[in-house]
Amino acid sequence: MSDLEKQYNSPETQVVPEQKQIAGNLTETMLGYLRESSPWLRFMGIVGFIGCGFLVVIGLFFAIFQAFFQDIFTAELLGDIAGAPIWLMSLFYAAMGAVVFFPSLFTYRFGSLVKKYQYSSSDDDLEQAFKNNKSFWKFNGIITIVSLSLIPVILIAAFVIGFTAASLY
Repeated sequence: MSDLEKQYNSPETQVVPEQKQIAGNLTETMLGYLRESSPWLRFMGIVGFIGCGFLVVIGLFFAIFQAFFQDIFTAELLGDIAGAPIWLMSLFYAAMGAVVFFPSLFTYRFGSLVKKYQYSSSDDDLEQAFKNNKSFWKFNGIITIVSLSLIPVILIAAFVIGFTAASLY
């Protein structure tokens, strides 16, 4: 093909949709999704903190209940386990409050740092936000592994207790 013929042909380039780049290699669409999720992340973090507070208050209620009504739960009424179930419930709820606290904290921090990134465009803010997101999912993964590993133990204990109780009657 001669030079004269080439000048009348259409230029050959790849068609690529235009995406504006923002600091940290985020597109406008990515930033929009982060912007939309930030209030929800902060909301869910606050709801988690409130739930954590309720769990701790319930745990304290059981501890106070045990202290004030200790006379009712005497050895004559309950035998050798007098008061143990209530203290166990108190510890259980306090532990659950501690477990709920950390994912709530990571979620709230993620949402707050995304909001901060919108105004600062600092890659450090975005990095810290995603670090909290990673910590949230890592914590949930560990809790899932622990929960799944406890299921067989709980099932075996339930069968043993059930068979023992059934054999007593």
